[in-house]
Order: sequence, then structure tokens, then C-alpha cells
Amino acid sequence: MLLVILELVGIAVFAASGALAAVRARLDVFGVTVLALATALGGGVIRDVLLGVHPPTSLTKWPYLLVPALTGLLVFSFHPQVARLRRAVQLLDAIGLGLFVTGGTSTALALGAPPYTACLIGMTTGIGGGAMRDVLLREIPLVLRREIYAVAALLGCLVVAGGSVLGLPEGPVALAGSALVVAVRLLALWRRWNAPVAHGLDA
Repeated sequence: MLLVILELVGIAVFAASGALAAVRARLDVFGVTVLALATALGGGVIRDVLLGVHPPTSLTKWPYLLVPALTGLLVFSFHPQVARLRRAVQLLDAIGLGLFVTGGTSTALALGAPPYTACLIGMTTGIGGGAMRDVLLREIPLVLRREIYAVAALLGCLVVAGGSVLGLPEGPVALAGSALVVAVRLLALWRRWNAPVAHGLDA
């Protein structure tokens, strides 16, 4: 039950980030709700499609649809107040990312995927929704141009996959992977770390 609640919290936070981006892009209420749903559920849908889970899990359980839809509507109505909670949203986003990537990796391993495939699927689970959000807004996905986001996700996936290879208990390993993702993500935000980009392109 606790894991389900935490997952729904992560979905709500991802939905809020999508809805805020949609509000800034001046989309109407329908567009804001669609962006909230795509950001919150996109990674999980991609995961299930890659793993052959049909229909995707998030589309068969009503709370997984209701929570991001309501979050989108709330953000649409109270976006100035939500925007002021930037630090809290970033913290919850990091926690959501940790939960999503470790959950995605564990799901892939449980369905028989090899460790390297499980890592890629786990990372996609965490970053897929945000990438889908940016594509719908006709932007280069944020994870491809700045911030330590995908790297943090991949580190968590490696912990889960490594623990599986070593035969370690799944629960503590997933918790450790999630904690690592959160720590790296928050440290990157605090230190303003960005992945390196190519230099000399203006020459």
C-alpha cells in the first residue's frame, strides 16, 4: 500500500511539472490536462509497451488516470501558487524519479529482461514522460540538453540491476537505488551541475 501511495505521489508531481509547462506555453485547459497525463504516465506506458504488457498498467487502473488529470486541473486553476513551491516540487520530482526508475528496472527484471535491457527500460520509465512533454511542446527534451537527470536515473538502474545479479534482497536494493537517484539529482540542482556540451560550435 505504501509503495502504491508513493507511486501516485510521483505521478502527481510529474503531472504538475507537465501542467506547469503547458500553462507557460499558454495551452487551454484540455491541453494542460493532456500534458499532465503524458508527463505522468508516458514513461510507464513506454516501459509496458517495450516489455509487451498490454494494455499498459497505468491505463487499466483508474487512480493512475484520475490523479494526474486532477493534478493538471488544480495546476491550471492555481498555477501561481504552485510555481512558488519550486523547491518542494523539485524535491518531490527527484523522489518520483527515483521510484519510477527503480520500479521500472525491477519490473523489467521480473519479466525476464537481461540486466542491461532492464537498465535502459528503467531509465526510460523515469525520463520518458518528461521527454514526451517537451516533444509535445515542440522543444528539445530537457534531459538531452542540460541538467543531470538521465545520468541520475541510470545510476539508480545500475544499482537495482547489480543487486539482482548479486542475488541481493530486492526491497533494500530498490530503496538504495532510489536514494542514490534522489541524492545525485538534488546535489546536481544544488551545485548547478550540467552535462558537458561540445565547444567551439560558433567558430
